Formats: sequence, structure tokens, C-alpha cells
Amino acid sequence: MATYISLINFTDQGLRNVKQSPGRAKAATQAAEKLGIKVKDIYWTLGQYDAVLIADAPNDEAITAWALGTGSLGNVRTQTLRAFSAEETNRILAKIP
Repeated sequence: MATYISLINFTDQGLRNVKQSPGRAKAATQAAEKLGIKVKDIYWTLGQYDAVLIADAPNDEAITAWALGTGSLGNVRTQTLRAFSAEETNRILAKIP
């Protein structure tokens, strides 16, 4: 499983209904599980992003399907990053000639 970090911003619709965001997060977690994704943590944040989600997914296609499906509901926009652990980074760096 690969690790992904999703940076989340509320849309105007999402902000109008911000009190429902914990329930929407639960629904998004359940939708992720159906795609084989394990949501490890969700944090509501201050600053440039309104929330951050950390998840393990079987592949890029699964996390992309989740992000597109979640975004299509109109409450959030996501920017998803592939994250590498120190061990994964060491394996990558070992391949550099």
C-alpha cells in the first residue's frame, strides 16, 4: 500500500455547510474503504488548507477515483500527494547511479 496526503479546501458550498463536515468526512472515509483505501487520519487545519487527509491506498487509480468522487459532491477540492517513507526513499535513492 502506498501512502497519500490529500490537501483539502472547502468550496463555497462546503463552507456554507461547514457544520456538516465531520459527517461528510465519515462518508468520505466509508467511500474510500470501498475502494480498498484505509484513511489513517483526517485533520481540520488552519492556514492555506482547511483539512488534511492521510491514507494508504493500493494504487494511484484507487486514490484518484476517491478524490474525483469526493470532489464531484461539490463540498471540497483536493490536491493529493504521494508520500514516501524514509525506508521507501532510501530504496529510491539507492537506485541513483
